[in-house]
Amino acid sequence: MDDVEAAVAGAFRDEWGRVVATLIRTTGDWDLAEECAQDAFARALAHWPRAGIPDNPGAWLTTTARHRAVDRLRREAVGAAKAREAAVTAPPGGLTDGGGGDGGDSGIGDERLRLIFTCCHPALSLEARVALTLRTLAGLTTAEIARAFLVPEATMAQRLVRAKRKIRNAAIPYRVPPAHLLPDRTSAVLAVLYLLFNEGYAASSGADLVRSGLCAEALRLASTMAELMPDEPEALGLLALMMLHDARRTSRVDAAGDLVPLDEQDRSRWDATGIERGVAVLESALRRGEHGPYQVQAAIAACHATAPDPAATDWGQIARLYRELGRLAPSPVVELNRAVAVAMADGPAAGLALVERIESSGALGHYHLLPATRADLLRRLDRRDEAAAAYRRALAMAVGETERRYLERRLAEVLPAP
Repeated sequence: MDDVEAAVAGAFRDEWGRVVATLIRTTGDWDLAEECAQDAFARALAHWPRAGIPDNPGAWLTTTARHRAVDRLRREAVGAAKAREAAVTAPPGGLTDGGGGDGGDSGIGDERLRLIFTCCHPALSLEARVALTLRTLAGLTTAEIARAFLVPEATMAQRLVRAKRKIRNAAIPYRVPPAHLLPDRTSAVLAVLYLLFNEGYAASSGADLVRSGLCAEALRLASTMAELMPDEPEALGLLALMMLHDARRTSRVDAAGDLVPLDEQDRSRWDATGIERGVAVLESALRRGEHGPYQVQAAIAACHATAPDPAATDWGQIARLYRELGRLAPSPVVELNRAVAVAMADGPAAGLALVERIESSGALGHYHLLPATRADLLRRLDRRDEAAAAYRRALAMAVGETERRYLERRLAEVLPAP
């Protein structure tokens, strides 16, 4: 990657949300904002090699995108007045809240977190808020968001369209909320950060399993969130969960970029200090006595992270924690994870019975980890033909290249020797 491509990639990571937010605020049109932001980045790739990388890439991109939006509106008769207003009132530095760099009356000092709170408007459903924020501010693709919600891409695209239409028809303002309104948006913001980290920790597509930049940004935002709301136990629980997972991140793939299962990871490579800090944050959250899904997930992560070796893992406790998680946040994915824990605690046959119950319900029909889990349990029961068929089903659904290579290796293990 040359200097210009690297600069554009860095600007996309750092500036995308701010550029889009500025255009939404000045035009009121979410689709137009995204289109013009994309155009600005495309123009940067064409213009910067000749003119040089600007001293302030964000300002260049914002100005270019805003000019593009104004031109588009001017060409539409119904948008003429809006274009004049945008040209006159657009803030040169991007989205503002009237309070300078300290977050104004929102109390949120971090600009990116401020944008996320702004996007998570309570007039929308929780799912719509989270999906729209991930698409608009985090730059995740519709396909990546669809996989996070376990729905077809076309379904997610329709939901995003409906959310934008509701914002437009109801004239919902794109405005940073004051501090007393932040609690109404907290659950959505936490969900955004959770899914952002998940996409970084186990990328749903592409050549790399781990997208370290996304992990780091989600972790930074979660830390900022915990500082902003020190008495919110779920904010602390989410931070602990990320810290405990991140402590194991570098051991999840080998030098060739292939997936290393948890029981085969080199635990000497785990970040012991990170684990210690994550456990401390979790204990701080639990002391508040208001247990929630993120705290339970963090407790599960702590069971894994604090076990000195695979044999010492308390799978019985993990199974019980998944049962509690299923009570707090019912989900077929949670049940699948519980099935894995039960299989480790009570044997693969017990876990397989739970997996078959999920299959018979029709849930997770397009989720590759369901047949992959079934295949692994069948392999452990030495039912090789059935395991091979399940691995093939998982391969047909998997998108990420790293996971596909792992499934192909497992499939080869259960096939007859040539």
